[in-house]
Amino acid sequence: MMGQKQKAAALNLTQTLFEIIDMRSFSNLWFWIGLAIVWSSASHWVLGVPNDIIQRARRYGAEAESDLEDLVRINCNRLIYVSNISGLWLLGFVCFILTGLGIMGFYYWVEFAQAVFLLAFPMTLVGMLNVSTARLYQMEQSTGDALYKLLNRHRMFTQFIGMIAIFVTALWGMFWNMRDLILLQ
Repeated sequence: MMGQKQKAAALNLTQTLFEIIDMRSFSNLWFWIGLAIVWSSASHWVLGVPNDIIQRARRYGAEAESDLEDLVRINCNRLIYVSNISGLWLLGFVCFILTGLGIMGFYYWVEFAQAVFLLAFPMTLVGMLNVSTARLYQMEQSTGDALYKLLNRHRMFTQFIGMIAIFVTALWGMFWNMRDLILLQ
């Protein structure tokens, strides 16, 4: 008798948790808030440097510009070091994860895997752009206006990738939600 009550309580807890943590991503407000935060952050942090520091350095120069150059140099050296030491392992691991998500999401139609894939894949493009820009910076050792141009170009490419990713995710989310509505009728 006591075992049945415990099973019922565990079932109620499980049901409550799945109602709170809704695994239907595209109809969940939290997914869209998370998508906006991810792309807002990716656009704000250019090579690990906040955009406000770039703007302050451009506006005031002197010490702010020196701080910017130091931050960019440190972050670029860190990115290049990590990519040189473990870049192939990271690439293999990321490809494995993305392939798994892609298969689970678009072959087996797991909505949560689709949502994570649509977040993760474009962010890997931004990660590759970060490494590419860091290598370009290391080759050129840009300072002053050349550094601002490099960082602004990087930010524009990141925003372009983000716009495309948000557009594709929104279209796929609308398709998924319309599909659910049609299947429920």
